[in-house]
Amino acid sequence: MRTGTGEAGTGAAGTGEIDDVLQALVEDFGLLEDWEQRIAYVIELGRALPPLLDTDRIEANKVRGCAAQVWVASDRDGDRLVFRADSDSHLSKGNVALLLRLYSGRRPADILAFDARAALDRLGLPQALTPQRANGLNSMVGRIRETAAAVVEAQASR
Repeated sequence: MRTGTGEAGTGAAGTGEIDDVLQALVEDFGLLEDWEQRIAYVIELGRALPPLLDTDRIEANKVRGCAAQVWVASDRDGDRLVFRADSDSHLSKGNVALLLRLYSGRRPADILAFDARAALDRLGLPQALTPQRANGLNSMVGRIRETAAAVVEAQASR
């Protein structure tokens, strides 16, 4: 399974197109025999995230709608958005790490064009989570999309 450095989950620009990263995740999930192993894999993704700076653990970066505390911070890298994230829950941290693999290092328009619900359904992740955790995952996606939409809107108003 792919966990090397330089991937989107580390906060650096993502490798490959977003659909390619999704396909790699689908393949990784397919190698695992059951949902217990898949959830363990998601938690491992979270363990690979670099720590979030205390300066990023602010109210403005907090994701509302999550059972756990989750923070998502972003920076611009040219025409791309780079996300950093953390959570006080191992599973939520894993979920946000998976999302960073998909979204970090992407152009805002590409983030908005990507169908996250279909991608997560393809992984089968929402079905493996409690309803509260699935809502939290949707809130994380919403936060990332809001950030991308704000950049697109700012660019359009120039």
